[in-house]
Amino acid sequence: MVTVRPPAFWADPHSRLWPWLLSPLEAVVAQLAQRRQKRSGWRAPVPVLCCGNITTGGTGKTTVVMDLASRLIREGRHPHVLTRGYGGSTAQGTQVDLVQHTARDVGDEPLLLARLCPVWVGADRVRTARAAVAAGADCLLMDDGFQNPSLHKTLSLLVVDGSVGLGNGHVLPAGPLRERPAQAFVRASAVLMIGPDRTGFLPALAEYDLPVFRAGLAQSAEVAALGARACVAFAGLGRPEKFFEGLCAAGVNLVQALAYPDHYFYKSRDMRHLSDIAQAGNACLLTTPKDAVRLPPAFRRGVTQVGVDLVWRDPSDPEWILTTLFERFAADEALIGEGKPR
Repeated sequence: MVTVRPPAFWADPHSRLWPWLLSPLEAVVAQLAQRRQKRSGWRAPVPVLCCGNITTGGTGKTTVVMDLASRLIREGRHPHVLTRGYGGSTAQGTQVDLVQHTARDVGDEPLLLARLCPVWVGADRVRTARAAVAAGADCLLMDDGFQNPSLHKTLSLLVVDGSVGLGNGHVLPAGPLRERPAQAFVRASAVLMIGPDRTGFLPALAEYDLPVFRAGLAQSAEVAALGARACVAFAGLGRPEKFFEGLCAAGVNLVQALAYPDHYFYKSRDMRHLSDIAQAGNACLLTTPKDAVRLPPAFRRGVTQVGVDLVWRDPSDPEWILTTLFERFAADEALIGEGKPR
């Protein structure tokens, strides 16, 4: 098993050689990203909240979308989620069907989201937005898509992993950024940092006068039932070490941790290897819900799933986000006027 990891210099703000060598390509990628944003997007007839980021790798966007979707549902709303469906093979513009579809069809994260509310997969965000609205959505949540200008966003929430911040501050391939931060921050409505700010990101953000929210991740209640039993954890995530660190912080007796590539589909030899390790140590196997949907049902039944919950530092912050979403939409509708094209 080969674990694909980003280059070490992406996380090192003091790195000079590789960013300098890759600077010509970086300039091209940054210019293309900036030019792309000059296009105007289609205005949906319902509010659109985008949860995105400006770095590659996992920042916790899907966890944020699940949290906000749950709140909207409790308020009596009918949110639908739009997502690209990484790794899926189904046709674009498809609604996820939990009975019919597997992770190979639509991707792993859409299956998790579809347990809460309707989910549409496809790179064409206008197509999926139109389908969702026709199916009864009264608001849309975008899981990623901040750099996609085809659909107008009522509110854009930038999600930042506090442990990595903006990495070395360079754009692909010289660094982990999808676009230059200054270009992203002027389009953002607010920033949500998950975890402690270990890179000094927040002071650099001050000049943009954006609302900044803070949240953390807490292991779900399943860890309490593990007691002192030896556990072997495995995960194929953008940053699997976050899962392992969370287990240790929750008091799990973690005897071994195995990291796989993000969105990895486990092979028979991987599952045999995991089973052998667990049996040798009289340990139970742990993984994330996102990984579990990529496992065959027979193997999945012998694995404990431990998810994470989003814990807002200020409980009023998500309410501000959702209230502002609908207020801005109403204001935009008033400006557009009756009968004018979107």
